[in-house]
Amino acid sequence: MAKGKTNAMRMLEAAGVSHKMTEYDVKDGLTDGVSVAEKIGREQEEVFKTLVAQGVSKQYYVFVIPVHRELNLKKAASAAGEKKIEMIPMKSLQQITGYIKGGCSPIGMKKQFPTFIDEQAGEQETILVSAGQIGKQIEINPHDLSQITGGIFAELS
Repeated sequence: MAKGKTNAMRMLEAAGVSHKMTEYDVKDGLTDGVSVAEKIGREQEEVFKTLVAQGVSKQYYVFVIPVHRELNLKKAASAAGEKKIEMIPMKSLQQITGYIKGGCSPIGMKKQFPTFIDEQAGEQETILVSAGQIGKQIEINPHDLSQITGGIFAELS
């Protein structure tokens, strides 16, 4: 294992999925998605955040949306086939996914949850998502991301 690789990167390599890792400086404490897009010199439409929610069925769901957009809970619930969903409490994120806020990747969570990717991603050649560690992003073809996560493209934001 090469130093600096995350579980998400190892999973992509093991599956033979083409990707590129990008790093950014975190010393200023600005790790929100919009700041990350600015730091790595990419448009906000190209950088995606990973959100985790829970349906009334108690099932967890993963939603991947552009960093400058808000998750529409009604659209997300509809995509997931739930009556209603709510964002999980931030304090529960690491216990559920194995990742911390600002470093939550849709790839390589402790358990594979149903994943939904904003339909805007499917229109792009590549998108960037967290590599599973604050300060690292993975650039990947959105259809490859869909394949490795079992993700479904849907209108989410």
